Amino acid sequence: MEIKLEFVRKRSEFGRPCNFSDFLAEVTADIPPDPGLADDFIPQDPVDFAFQEGPVMALHEVNTERVQVSIKGVNHVEGGWPQHVDPKNPELTSRYREEEYFEEEEEEEEDDEQPSAKTICVIRDPNMTKRMATHISWHPDANRAVAVAYCSLDFQDSRKDMSFDSYIWDLEKPYSPELTLKPSSPLVTLEYNSKDWHHVLGGCYNGQIAYWDTRKGGLPVEVTPVEFSHRDPVYGAFWLPSRTGTECFSGSTDGQVLWWDIRKMSQPSEKLILDITKEEQLKKALGASALDFAPTMPTKFLVGTEQGTIISCNRDSKTPPEKMAHIFSGHLGAVYSVTRNPFFPKVFLSVGDWTARIWTEELMDSSSIMATKYHTPYLLDCCWSPVKPAVFFTAKSDGTLDVWDFLFHQKEPSLSLKVSNDPLLSLRSQDNGRVLGCGTRMGIVSLLEISPGLCTMKKNEKTLTSSMFEREARREKVLQDKHRERLVREQERARARPEEQEDPREVFEKAREDFFSIIKAERRRRGQEDPEE
Repeated sequence: MEIKLEFVRKRSEFGRPCNFSDFLAEVTADIPPDPGLADDFIPQDPVDFAFQEGPVMALHEVNTERVQVSIKGVNHVEGGWPQHVDPKNPELTSRYREEEYFEEEEEEEEDDEQPSAKTICVIRDPNMTKRMATHISWHPDANRAVAVAYCSLDFQDSRKDMSFDSYIWDLEKPYSPELTLKPSSPLVTLEYNSKDWHHVLGGCYNGQIAYWDTRKGGLPVEVTPVEFSHRDPVYGAFWLPSRTGTECFSGSTDGQVLWWDIRKMSQPSEKLILDITKEEQLKKALGASALDFAPTMPTKFLVGTEQGTIISCNRDSKTPPEKMAHIFSGHLGAVYSVTRNPFFPKVFLSVGDWTARIWTEELMDSSSIMATKYHTPYLLDCCWSPVKPAVFFTAKSDGTLDVWDFLFHQKEPSLSLKVSNDPLLSLRSQDNGRVLGCGTRMGIVSLLEISPGLCTMKKNEKTLTSSMFEREARREKVLQDKHRERLVREQERARARPEEQEDPREVFEKAREDFFSIIKAERRRRGQEDPEE
């Protein structure tokens, strides 16, 4: 510790020499003891103290019982050194000591545990006029905070006193927001920048893109001009893994995907019109109702449309029509969410209408390889588990959260939990897969802790999941080839017998005559036939 002396003097005395002198110690205060306070003390006898006498060791070995054990093909007796192993060899000795004897028993205990989830925190919209929690984004730094976008997606919702604010919540203080974001229009989507944690990207209801620096407060640093922004609400916005960490892109139901650089947001740096007819006409474009981007595939992204199709896009293609590489059809309504598998990026999950479907890019322009059953309520959002490759979550319009483990069961969810009486609109899992955020129509975000069996990867689980996806892909390919062969045979049969093809008008006229003849015969049978007919 450095010993120093600080003293204060007037500015006019600066530069004068300092004179220090020694003084004898003096008593400034003397408080004599008060015998009357002795009655307030409670004597403690005896007084116990705890101390550790044994040495602290890094490794302990205990012989429980003598059991014949096999370690990496070497037989030995528990409590002794393995046969053909020299105890002086440090490499073999470390292998021996690091063996997990009871690993199988621990896995059996986890298997016996029933899947479950419990609510650990509830975050509510602080405004009196409640809005929907449309999107959730976890803070990249150990998920210490969560950003929630609040917006009303009801058509022409003109309720008075409706706030435009969205919030960032500190999980240690969930009763009041850590930061209030104040956009010019309500936020539909919100995303943290994994490269710069202080930057947050937002897509607005009026089509604008804004970004915040959380160190500078709740006002956006910059907003895109209205004339160069989207014309409809922005349902997806993602940061791109560029060197500068300033590039991003967005998708909207106006049929456009726009790329931006936050250093210059006056106009988009690139544009893609989602016209699958390859004519690049905005009036024929499909509206983007969902967007997904995985950093493991930096040039590719997925677009879910209002028309039920999913477009796989590649930004590196030369012309805009070539950027829309493949189209997947299967949903009967709008695609509300699409997301890639974190372990197998070519496999992706989507929800729309009443089902969740799993697709693979190895089968181009084909139907899904796996799907859940048809539910009575709508499915509104989904996400994969970041730690288990075959587990995913779906949110339903009746407020139920379903946890699916396709490696275990494909017809029924492993866990179905009633989270709210209101529809669940948004889902997002933490990186550890242990905590799941669920946003409702009334702006309530429930944080659920999943049981260890649903967020712990088991031995060979990734290999088994890969085999399952490959098997289902082969099965779908065989069915697709058989369907094509049947169509070819029908076309050949039709070309071989053109004379047998009847005119549709003749077929209709014949069916009409048969219909009225049946009616007349029935009336004649009942004695109601008019003799003049």
